[in-house]
Amino acid sequence: MIHRRTLLGVLLAVTAPSMAAAEGAPTAILYKNPQCQCCDAYAKVLQSSGIAVTVKETPALAALKREHGVPEPLQGCHTLLVDGYVVEGHVPIAAVKRLLAERPAIRGISLPGMPAGSPGMDGEKMGPFTVYEIGDSTPKVFARE
Repeated sequence: MIHRRTLLGVLLAVTAPSMAAAEGAPTAILYKNPQCQCCDAYAKVLQSSGIAVTVKETPALAALKREHGVPEPLQGCHTLLVDGYVVEGHVPIAAVKRLLAERPAIRGISLPGMPAGSPGMDGEKMGPFTVYEIGDSTPKVFARE
């Protein structure tokens, strides 16, 4: 007969690795216009790369962007909040992962507009994407991909 302590130990040993993996995965909230479908496609790309995403539709997207300090020239299709950063638009996943790994002292990063071929967007990529830092001053290049 199995003792309770033995059973508890076995259960803990079996579930601990999956709990640790879940705790280490970044979680995010993606705010989007209710009519936009490319934002849903971007959320799927994030999820497939290991970032848990909750999608929230809002008619007040412009106010949310202002609240998080996203200047108008850097605004994109949607706003993602992840681990204390704002990620604006269809930013390539490698840049998002670099942001989360390096944790620079900036508000976040942006790929302005809706460039064809970017994650979640249809079309052919026509050259490298320039991802900008969102900070307190003139935008600086964060990455070219």
